[in-house]
Amino acid sequence: MKFRAHETFYIRKGWLNKGLKNVKKEPRVFSDKEFVQTDILGIGANMVKSLRYWMQAVGLTVEERVNSQKPQRFTRFGEIVWENDKYFEEPGTLYFLHYKLASNKELATSWYWLFNEYNVREFSKDDFVNGLDGYIRFNEKEQEVAMSSLEADFSCVINTYLSKRRGLKEAINPEDIIESPLSELGLIEHDECKNIYYKKSIKQGQVSPLIFLAVILEHYKLTAKNKFKEIKIADLLEKKSNVGKIFNMDLMTLNHYIDELSQCGYLKAIRTAGIDVIQITTDMKWDEALEKYYNEINL
Repeated sequence: MKFRAHETFYIRKGWLNKGLKNVKKEPRVFSDKEFVQTDILGIGANMVKSLRYWMQAVGLTVEERVNSQKPQRFTRFGEIVWENDKYFEEPGTLYFLHYKLASNKELATSWYWLFNEYNVREFSKDDFVNGLDGYIRFNEKEQEVAMSSLEADFSCVINTYLSKRRGLKEAINPEDIIESPLSELGLIEHDECKNIYYKKSIKQGQVSPLIFLAVILEHYKLTAKNKFKEIKIADLLEKKSNVGKIFNMDLMTLNHYIDELSQCGYLKAIRTAGIDVIQITTDMKWDEALEKYYNEINL
């Protein structure tokens, strides 16, 4: 579990492109002291640390020690984004980024907990912090996390998803006016009447069916060899890090996507005797589904 690794900075628009561009140019840009990262990246020292963390937390890069160095390299997801949407303009890119972040229990524990473990729709800051503290105490009895760190994670989570245009009207510094790219997804809204934050169910058609499919294929590591494996629809809805949890879906919305993918021939829905399952009928891997998404929007 990891907390406050973001140095209190949420992802800003433009950051991930900047990170990919400079890792592409020099894999050691974040780790080698011979580079003046603040000059190269054009951000402050703590922001450099934050961006280094975010690149890995959203699954675009990984760091592996090579002798005394820790160069970053693109993941397969990072390669696909660099080739197809390096400026992070497409909704499918953002939804898959969210999936990678919210399923990253090791590096983004608070994000994982909110979407996968915290089974409520509405919550206040105190609800969030106390609930997360209880989750840590129950699951990591030897790990103590300061409440200030959990409060910092709460603020960062909210700023990751809440648009400044429809969010809090409190005074913010100029740097914080820059929104997170994930704020466009509307996964968390602010109820100004109740002063409560709540997770928002995704509307039908908001996520591309191919992104929905790519998440399932990646989650289950499905390939042509095991494509006919049966998956319970209830598992898609309720299991941790699956499409239902990650995208705030209810059963009606989930079935909408299943029906769309069935009509396209990517999967088969079997609803008999109260046991509803799907079978994946496409030979595509998750990265091929993601690339197909980009190919189709560029037609």
